[in-house]
Amino acid sequence: MSSAALFAGSVEDVAVGLLGWTLLKDGVGGVVVETEAYGPDDPASHAFTGRTPRNEAMFGPVGALYVYRSYGLHWCVNVVAEPEGVGAAVLLRALEPVVGIAEMQARRGQNDERALCSGPGKLTQALAITGADDGAAIDQQPFSLLPPTAPVEVATTPRIGITKAVEVHLRYVIKDSRWASRGPQRARP
Repeated sequence: MSSAALFAGSVEDVAVGLLGWTLLKDGVGGVVVETEAYGPDDPASHAFTGRTPRNEAMFGPVGALYVYRSYGLHWCVNVVAEPEGVGAAVLLRALEPVVGIAEMQARRGQNDERALCSGPGKLTQALAITGADDGAAIDQQPFSLLPPTAPVEVATTPRIGITKAVEVHLRYVIKDSRWASRGPQRARP
């Protein structure tokens, strides 16, 4: 599948479709193992109340990155989905580290490979993704997006760390992945 085909569906389709793809920044990264979908009508989405200077990238072209500071502590990276102007994105929650592990360990001050990218703030720190990357294309330098080498089995659960629409099952995980951030995994119907 091409990256153009990956981004042709709904935000939920993109969230599921990104699982198994390899994301690299400057040649460092890994396999996407966990995502969350945030659509324009979702009260937990940054786009729910409309376009602002903070969420402007979320309304951009598909495949653009929406990078924001969470609680003033760490960066989070999302991939824009749905047609331009809609305001939908997929939060990248976790990666399986594959390339540049020593560099990720140095950036995170962490030797435990399992802990390098097992959460959205850890992932951005390990890949050196910051607000300067807001609006960048996920498939153009310094980023690379490589297709999966094998099919993946998907599990779904409620999203993590939100206070609105918490009951909605829009968190997608490669089933039984030891690299996912946390929480139960339920087989997708």
